[in-house]
Amino acid sequence: MQTRRDFLRLVVRSFLWFVTTLGLCFPTVGSAFNGIKKRVLPKGTDPKSLIDQNPEFLDTRNLQVMPLKDFGTMGDTDALFDAHAWRLEVTGAVKTSFQFTYDEILTLPAVEREVLLVCIGVFANYGRWKGISMQELVKRAQPLPSASKVFFYGRSRVGDRTEVFTIDEVKANKVFLSYAVNGTILPRDYGFPLRIVAEGHWGSHWVKYVYKVEFA
Repeated sequence: MQTRRDFLRLVVRSFLWFVTTLGLCFPTVGSAFNGIKKRVLPKGTDPKSLIDQNPEFLDTRNLQVMPLKDFGTMGDTDALFDAHAWRLEVTGAVKTSFQFTYDEILTLPAVEREVLLVCIGVFANYGRWKGISMQELVKRAQPLPSASKVFFYGRSRVGDRTEVFTIDEVKANKVFLSYAVNGTILPRDYGFPLRIVAEGHWGSHWVKYVYKVEFA
């Protein structure tokens, strides 16, 4: 039998989903919240207790990195990867388009950040993510002055997944492509070879198995 607490939790999750969806459809709605001060989480906060919390409004500096074995996963977990054929394509409204092999990616300047991933109502992971410094990609691609958005394309069993972020987030490495987590190569079920790490965004935006970046 569903308890009153269960019912209230369902209402909260539904409301958060609605607000998130509204923000995706109408970017100006999300911007109205930009002035809200982030809540500093105290030391000892269990990341798993944050499954109903919007990461955009959380200051996570005091959190402890979770062991990888305690991470939850979402979406596809077994996309195929052919090391010989796979490439990361960088294209769009840029002066220079190019591709990288997986080995070439590992030689690029890197960024490493501790970021909270929240799959609303299901799990929350707090890990140390390492990946491509997007500043390097921006430097090499030289986006045109008109470019304001960056599209990321990933694969899944039911078709490609696409997410879009502002170019400012990408330039600041608030959004980057990760190939390692907690000091180990990104496991296949977490999106190997590349997945999005998007600070302040719900986990549903952290697309896995990324193969293309497009400036627009």
